[in-house]
Amino acid sequence: MAAQQILVIDEGTTSTRAMLFGADGKLHGSQQEELQQYYPAAGLVEHDAAEIWEKTLRCCQKMVEQAGGAEKIAAIGITNQRETIVAWDKRTGEPLSKAIVWQDRRTASICDQMKAQGLEPMIQAKTGLLLDPYFSGSKMSWMLKNWPDVPAAGDNLAFGTIESYLIFRLTDGLHITDASNASRTMLMALDDDDWDDELLGLFDVPRHTLPDIVDCAGELGRTSVKLFGAPIAICGSAGDQQAATIGQACLEVGQTKATFGTGAFILTNSGESAPKSENRLLSTVLYQLNGKRIYALEGSVFVAGSLMQWLRDDIGLLKFAGESEELARSVQDNGGVYLIPALSGLGAPHWKAGATATISGLSFSATKAHIVRAALEAMAYQCHDLKTAYSADGADWQRLRIDGGMVANDWMVQDLADILGITVERPEFFETTALGAAMLAAVGCGIYESLEDASAMISGVETYQSAIQPSERNARLLGWKKAMASVLEM
Repeated sequence: MAAQQILVIDEGTTSTRAMLFGADGKLHGSQQEELQQYYPAAGLVEHDAAEIWEKTLRCCQKMVEQAGGAEKIAAIGITNQRETIVAWDKRTGEPLSKAIVWQDRRTASICDQMKAQGLEPMIQAKTGLLLDPYFSGSKMSWMLKNWPDVPAAGDNLAFGTIESYLIFRLTDGLHITDASNASRTMLMALDDDDWDDELLGLFDVPRHTLPDIVDCAGELGRTSVKLFGAPIAICGSAGDQQAATIGQACLEVGQTKATFGTGAFILTNSGESAPKSENRLLSTVLYQLNGKRIYALEGSVFVAGSLMQWLRDDIGLLKFAGESEELARSVQDNGGVYLIPALSGLGAPHWKAGATATISGLSFSATKAHIVRAALEAMAYQCHDLKTAYSADGADWQRLRIDGGMVANDWMVQDLADILGITVERPEFFETTALGAAMLAAVGCGIYESLEDASAMISGVETYQSAIQPSERNARLLGWKKAMASVLEM
């Protein structure tokens, strides 16, 4: 019988994992290692790409061993933190510098300068993106100007997002990126299948440093024999938010998912036409199969689960992340406390890179429970801001499918349904990002003929309905709007 197991590499912002799936979508094993975060100064976030590679490889080797050897694995699927950029030497595969993480804000001045030159409308029209340090193009530009080892590599310099770097190391030198990740660089036009010369010129990024743009499924490459004892086909690749959208079976136009991980990211399937947002949302490639693209409208919130991590590790209000639910339930309401979680600026629909976080409405009657509840409430409020923008763009949500680590919090999920006023669906299996990568790999290696067929890998869902009065929802949203206004005016 042909091998039916799928190995998924799920490389996130705070950890890297290798996960073993069956063709039925059941998880057979998982190996995870934490990743070091580097914060050299305010607004700067870096990773060690060598550490990412070493830990990813180690996790994969353990899962291959558990599977019974490389010949028992039909394909590898890869999904990754998007926009994070690595510079490496093509001869050795070794990084030339730290990786600049998607949350990093060091290129705000580059983006502001381009805005002042009136370039944002052209860039948005071509790429579907807004000028913000979030995206990869300005990161590459900064590296070339500020880290001498990067331009010194000359013809041997390679740039790539994390999946591109991992594929290079896994295959001994194949330099590719899938279309979903390429669409996040600000260097590819949405309606073109290659890098855009005008955009490359704006950011001063040499074309020879960039990978070839390929489909999200198919035999993309094969791993080096020395890694796992035999080659394994790499058959799926997508950015984490696109993979989660696939893993939630948002395969029809209008279907919407929200992932609450380090940040919160909402994608609505837009079909074969790239959406044009008039309300500061992003247009992005959802996936590309056989050269044909399906697009999505996206809203990006930079701080979600990382807010809980900050409250736990740096502020000490939580002993463990799950305590947030207990504290939220321990008080009747937020006590007038609102927390704007702009710890790394504000994403959609505000796009204010220099914004900073605030806690307002504090009094002697406020307790740590009120602050933690306000932090959880901020998730629903940020989603409501995005829902308003989607609605103005003619893509209002009828229901919302959610996933990510934060959705284990039942209180937060109910609060989402209450504030959004729509049905919220939570899958039984939360790890939909990895599942989406498994589905792509299953299609790429021929286990399933289509993503629609591969959706048989998805398990059931539970639903949440709004349980508050409109007057209460409106009063809470008014308080959020006032708190947000003070941040936007700074």
